[in-house]
Amino acid sequence: MTTSQLKQDQKPGAARREGRPGLALTIIAACQLMVVLDATIVNIALPHIQDALKFSTTDLTWVVSAYTLTFGGLLLLGGRAGDILGRRRVFMFGILLFTFASLLGGFAQEPWQLLAARALQGVGGAIASPTSLALITTTFPEGPERNRAFGVFAAVSAGGGAIGLLAGGMLTEWLDWRWVLFVNVPIGVLIAFLTPLYISESERHPGRFDFVGALTSTAGMASLVYGFIRASEEGWRDGLTLASFGAAVVLLVAFVFIESRAKEPITPLKMFADRNRSGTYVIMLSLAAAMFGMFFFIVLFVQNVLNYTPIEAGLAFLPVTVAIVIGAGLSQRFLPVLGPKPFMVTGSAIVALGLGWQTFITPDSSYAGGVLGPMVLFGFGMGLNFVTLTLTAVSGVAVHEAGAASGLLNATQQVGGSLGLSILTTVFGTASRDEAKDQVADFMAHASPQEKAAFAKSGELPAPWGHEVLSTGISTAFIPAVAMAVLALITALLVIRVRKSDLDALSGTASAAGPAGG
Repeated sequence: MTTSQLKQDQKPGAARREGRPGLALTIIAACQLMVVLDATIVNIALPHIQDALKFSTTDLTWVVSAYTLTFGGLLLLGGRAGDILGRRRVFMFGILLFTFASLLGGFAQEPWQLLAARALQGVGGAIASPTSLALITTTFPEGPERNRAFGVFAAVSAGGGAIGLLAGGMLTEWLDWRWVLFVNVPIGVLIAFLTPLYISESERHPGRFDFVGALTSTAGMASLVYGFIRASEEGWRDGLTLASFGAAVVLLVAFVFIESRAKEPITPLKMFADRNRSGTYVIMLSLAAAMFGMFFFIVLFVQNVLNYTPIEAGLAFLPVTVAIVIGAGLSQRFLPVLGPKPFMVTGSAIVALGLGWQTFITPDSSYAGGVLGPMVLFGFGMGLNFVTLTLTAVSGVAVHEAGAASGLLNATQQVGGSLGLSILTTVFGTASRDEAKDQVADFMAHASPQEKAAFAKSGELPAPWGHEVLSTGISTAFIPAVAMAVLALITALLVIRVRKSDLDALSGTASAAGPAGG
């Protein structure tokens, strides 16, 4: 048979090199890893970005938030776009947009240019990420093979944050902060090139885009996050703080109203009718809120108190990734036997213990005693949950709504992270200000004239007084993080109910699935 005849026999949109599921999964997982780690890869580089582009401390927080807010806010629309236009097509567009935005960000010369590029990265990620998860449902047959693919995807999603911190440290120390953005360019181009070779196009479903719903949800979440960040600086009685919270309430209520009346909403509210699926969304929201805060504040601690270099700070997070992969592998192997609830309950409880341990951080805490132990507990608990939550959230969803379902799952993670970090930052700011008053008084009573002159010029307390302020703020910030993990635990105990059909749907996975990521 000639090459032209082979091309004629192929279905429209079929991969040019079919029958390579391992390569298809590698492409999908690589996309998800790139998108997820970009939420944290800039964290360690932030001091260098501030010096280079002359960011104020307040504006610097938006280097992270500009990405997570557009990412989380538009995920639902991105998932819907894949259902309507074809998932491979939308997947490639999202990757190329993400890649282009990374290139722009790397060349940024002004703060507004970097913030705009980060927001555009979030848009590209919001298009590519939910579509990549939905592509698993069209690339792999239902059963052990698909469950294994979901396990790999979930492990990559869970470990991407820690890998981003490591990669950010290496690139910042060895090259330059701009390479935390430039590194996406060759990877993105390669993914876009390989996608049509190994991934087939999905069936397109007629529909409409719910732009109004997407805009109101994104604006509502941005207002809510801004309100918390503003409160940490200006207090809860500030007029703009109150206005931001008021706008958030109005916009989010409007979003629910719009979705309830829309003919083709980006968030089919009927998905929440299933108590198990609703429970997984609440658990994901709560755990992600704690996770983003944990990464952010421990990075501050190891660099500013333990005096780690960027690469040392990145390496300090490697145990988290290992713990996540181990937990994900165990849950994937035994999920068909035990069902999802034991893993959700146990995982959430372990996460709460790890976060509770971190409330005891002091300036005298060592990495081994005050950081490593809590992080390993936290990572293992998160690993137990991620595979379980992913499988439970997308099970039983109609094929034409797979993109919306996966988008909603990812959105809860990003929204939870953005909201959690803003809430923890508010608590951190309040506790730090209160502690700073006591430390300044102690400093003025014991410091030398030279130290007092340096403080008057810089406004920054030197060690050990400055370390005491930072550690007190961090340990206090972990208290609401514990509350978030406890909410996930309560939800797992009271909301999640396992049916016999749930276990039957997962049968056969134990023998076929290895550890996630392996």
